[in-house]
Amino acid sequence: MEQKEMNAQTCNKMGVMPIRKLIVNMSVPMMISMLVQALYNIVDSIFVAKISENALTAVTLAFPMQNLMISVGAGTGVGINALLSRALGAREFDKSDKAANNGIFLAFLSFVVSAILGLTITGSFIRSQTSSADIIQYGDAYLGIVMTLSFGLFMQVTFERLLQSTGRTMLSMISQLTGAIINIFLDPVMIFGLLGCPKLGVAGAAYATVIGQTVASVLGFMMNLKLNREIHISAGAILHPDIKIIGRIYYVGIPSILMMSIGSVMTYLMDLILIAFSTTATAVFGVYFKLQSFFFMPVFGLNNGLIPILAFNYGAKHKRRINKALKYAMLLAICVMLCGTATFELIPDRLLDLFSASPEMKQTGVVALRTIAIHFPIAAMGIVMSSIFQAFSKSFYSLFVSLGRQLVILIPSAWLLSKTENVNNVWWCFFIAEIASFILSLIFFRKVYQSDVSPIPDDGVE
Repeated sequence: MEQKEMNAQTCNKMGVMPIRKLIVNMSVPMMISMLVQALYNIVDSIFVAKISENALTAVTLAFPMQNLMISVGAGTGVGINALLSRALGAREFDKSDKAANNGIFLAFLSFVVSAILGLTITGSFIRSQTSSADIIQYGDAYLGIVMTLSFGLFMQVTFERLLQSTGRTMLSMISQLTGAIINIFLDPVMIFGLLGCPKLGVAGAAYATVIGQTVASVLGFMMNLKLNREIHISAGAILHPDIKIIGRIYYVGIPSILMMSIGSVMTYLMDLILIAFSTTATAVFGVYFKLQSFFFMPVFGLNNGLIPILAFNYGAKHKRRINKALKYAMLLAICVMLCGTATFELIPDRLLDLFSASPEMKQTGVVALRTIAIHFPIAAMGIVMSSIFQAFSKSFYSLFVSLGRQLVILIPSAWLLSKTENVNNVWWCFFIAEIASFILSLIFFRKVYQSDVSPIPDDGVE
């Protein structure tokens, strides 16, 4: 126990380091790595778009199922992160070890389920959205590969969350950067058959993705094993899961999984609404999702860095540090999103040119990007407010907000606006939904703050 207490001192920077420096220290590496993550998503689509617009549409139609896998991995990671960081803050080291090992077990279980689905439902999923034989062939090939070979995805997310939970965000960044760089390099090689590799087309983009994820997961495992002294990974603990610990992980994780999975349902329904106008409108929606990730992903990286800071200081009862962390993170998030709004408003045509946009696609896309980007700063505030829900094991509030924004407001709004028979009107559903979700987030934030943070005595620790 004495050795563990000594090891925990490396994590105690979350309780003593000046807040601004701590947020930079914790979040900037994750923001950079998620920027690269967003970049490789964009590059992936840029190369696929060079095959044809149908190929780009196929990847767009596959995205909801691909996003569902990411949601399961990342949502479970939120549960692991919250439980582990809070246990370290309270010096409950046995519980932190159990959180880590049970989290790895859950990642493997998630892979098994994903692989089974990848072998059985990919074709029918794509056919439920389009009757185009070309798009179905592209989509089935891409989705089948990323689902059946998703071991690297789930393990990468889990091992990076373990590093983040103990404050080793630089190591987490190295893992993500490695996977992203490998993916970016392999994309043109495997899609177009360069350097002696056979020309694989859309399937090449899928193989590049899973290879990058697998390499990153191996690297993340090695770094946790050799360099993460706050947790102890053992095969025996992984193979003997603790039902109580799994229950606690999923108590926080399932609302996060559902919250992120709602995005998959939303994109699926939006694809159905937009494809009624044209496949081009669906391709534009896919391009928007790739481009917006370049600004949203860094804010999510900031959020990921903020969650363990809030959880640790909540466990340690440091009220002032919680307040300072929330204020500074809010400022950073708004600044990032304002840059996003400015970019979408000023150069939408140049952004679309990256994806070999046809004149029709560019005409629709310019209006879409400029209309949707208005809500970015509002979204930033909602994302930061949601961090307190996850850090304090109140993720169900995030679930309610996400459910309200994406399904209760956004999809019905999009459907009603589509009845005007003008696709340009449909894009306003994003702004309408974001205003509603911001109001709901603010209500829940005030409730959680008053019940959990306000009663903490001010110990003067900053």
